Amino acid sequence: MSRATTKTDLIIAANGQFDKLWTLIDSMSDEQQNATFCNEMTSTGKEAHWKRDKNMRDVVVHLYEWHQLLLNWINANRKGENKPFLPEPFNWKTYPEMNVQFWNKHQQTSLIDAIKMLNGSHKDVIAIIETFSNDELFAKKAFTWTGTSTLGAYCVSTTSSHYDWAIKKLKMHIKTSK
Repeated sequence: MSRATTKTDLIIAANGQFDKLWTLIDSMSDEQQNATFCNEMTSTGKEAHWKRDKNMRDVVVHLYEWHQLLLNWINANRKGENKPFLPEPFNWKTYPEMNVQFWNKHQQTSLIDAIKMLNGSHKDVIAIIETFSNDELFAKKAFTWTGTSTLGAYCVSTTSSHYDWAIKKLKMHIKTSK
């Protein structure tokens, strides 16, 4: 999958990967959806998420929280608040700690609630993307608050790219739970 560089491609990729994610989830039994990831998954890769996420709910709320980051960032900056994408005190070196905070925040969230939250936030993200022109999304320096990246790049990262990450993770869960 190539990275979107137009508004149309962004929306198609975001919705397409989201649909693929739900097709995969729908193919899982209730037992698989609610199961704890096996120990083999915690040593799959070096990235922190392999040890952090323990079940499908953790993956789903992670996606939801990153949608919230995007939505809050866009809405604040549109109001002239000049906020960075990652909330203080986090930066691109320390964001794994933020992800752990998201994980902790949702340990009492049910899978059913997590699914509802993610479905709603995906719709909200697509709706906000729709409000921007192609140039606003993909022209460099369209907004001062996006720095050296485009707004579209942030949108790709929090939608289709993140959904692809979740799909790979859930496929690993399915493979190791058999």
